[in-house]
Amino acid sequence: MKLNSIAANQTEITFPNGNTVFFSYNTPVAARVNGKYYVTEHKWSRTTARHITSWLGAVSPITKPQTWFDALAK
Repeated sequence: MKLNSIAANQTEITFPNGNTVFFSYNTPVAARVNGKYYVTEHKWSRTTARHITSWLGAVSPITKPQTWFDALAK
């Protein structure tokens, strides 16, 4: 497992299988799993929305419930 601090309050964890979970503050809000990108359907703050947009770039993600990200990050 590799922890990467991207910027203030933005972190990603890459697992040995290549999957990556993106955190805004301490909350998992986006991920790359098996080459596909996912984003939470939960509406967090504008700052978190900006973090997600920056991390995703031009990718069009699939929306998943927040509980999916919570389970993925464990």
